Amino acid sequence: MKTKVVLLIAKQFFKKTFSNKGLLALLSTFILVLVYITVSGWSAFEANHDVVEHHEDKARKSWEDNPDKHPHRMAHFGTFAFRLQHPLSIFDSGIESYTGNSIFLEAHKQHTANFSEASLATGLVRFGDLNIAMLLQLILPLIIFFIGYSSITFEKENGTLKIYYTQGVGMKEILLGKSLGLFLIASLFFVPAMLAMWSISIFEHEIANSAIIARAVIITLSYLVFYLILCGVTVLISGRSTNSNKALLTLLGGWLLFFIIIPKTAQVVGGSVYPNPSKIEFSAAIEEEVSKQGDGHNPDDPYFNGIRDSILKAHNVTDVKDLPFNYSGFIMGKGEEQTAKIYNVEQAKLIQTYKNQNSITNGLVIINPYLAIKNLSMSLSATDFETYVNFLLQTEDYRYKQSQYMNELQMKFISNKAKSSEGKVHVIDREYWKSAPKFSYEFITVSVTLKNQLLALISLILWSIVAFVLMIKFSNRFKII
Repeated sequence: MKTKVVLLIAKQFFKKTFSNKGLLALLSTFILVLVYITVSGWSAFEANHDVVEHHEDKARKSWEDNPDKHPHRMAHFGTFAFRLQHPLSIFDSGIESYTGNSIFLEAHKQHTANFSEASLATGLVRFGDLNIAMLLQLILPLIIFFIGYSSITFEKENGTLKIYYTQGVGMKEILLGKSLGLFLIASLFFVPAMLAMWSISIFEHEIANSAIIARAVIITLSYLVFYLILCGVTVLISGRSTNSNKALLTLLGGWLLFFIIIPKTAQVVGGSVYPNPSKIEFSAAIEEEVSKQGDGHNPDDPYFNGIRDSILKAHNVTDVKDLPFNYSGFIMGKGEEQTAKIYNVEQAKLIQTYKNQNSITNGLVIINPYLAIKNLSMSLSATDFETYVNFLLQTEDYRYKQSQYMNELQMKFISNKAKSSEGKVHVIDREYWKSAPKFSYEFITVSVTLKNQLLALISLILWSIVAFVLMIKFSNRFKII
């Protein structure tokens, strides 16, 4: 392979394309839209961050300002857990607009996440958010196809391809040179987008446990490989086509198929093959299972009566008032443990249903580089389904531990002779509310994220290898006339 010839062809293609006034107008429009999206997204992120921090502080203050009271009443007073957005959600919002960012936490009851942007927005949100990743994943590939569709067919139609050939330039050098030139043109569009992402990463790097720099590096490398694939495929299709019109139609058809039809169809098929229960059905299943297992609030429940009898026997007493701890607190803890297990089992089933739905789309990443870069981009921006599930699991773990903490306080400090939690008689000091730990959300680590998206990484690598091999090994099969 003649490297100098490849670089010369790339340079020539770049100069010729860059001199086109239409490209300059398109590039200017693209950058203006990019600047607007970045600034507006950054402003929205800062506003959301301030609101979440304000309500976090307000909820904590409300919790700590409670007066001396019975711990079980405090457990039902509850508090809120909030999910801070990752700074890279400015780059790729993923499913961020459709998932709730706060959950009310109380004893014996699990609530769903609320206050998603979609629930508070107009119907236009269903068309998706306009963000940097959308420009890079949907708009820029279309621009690359329009710029590169005639990269080889134009040379065929003008007869210059034969001149190249008579001068000793092989099709291999032409394909590689045109691909490199097209990639350099594409870089005029995606480099500003990467700079926007890196500016976010640098200024927002102090966000706790965000690992934003590592994420930004991997995102940058992933998009570089993605555009190398697109440029290579564009030039290959142009080389295999007999004329420019056929090349353009093939590329537009491929964009429509791989970027629109396949992803949307996969989502519909996933929802049809693996239907998920409604919110009412989900709640009803939990209530039914709880009623089968036993109700800790029912003094005549057979299951909990059995526990009472065994506890009395173990302590060699005949009445719960003679136990060395508050029996009501103990039984509330057992009830909390039971309902939490039931909820976690049903929640795991529901999450698995959603994962099954997504598995169809995720399985297609190996044949569709668009789905690969989309999944990688969302995961590394912490705006994917796994990140949302991680938030739900962390909040439930926090809710359970906080509820059991209140039950332990009741067992330790409330008299067994207490008949009620009303009034100011059977209460504990408010300082114990401050001792309860604050909720702090932890993002999924980069290593786990890469493990979750291993198939997408393999897909991008395989596509880049295949495109390169086709140019090197099968270039002699391309017609020059």
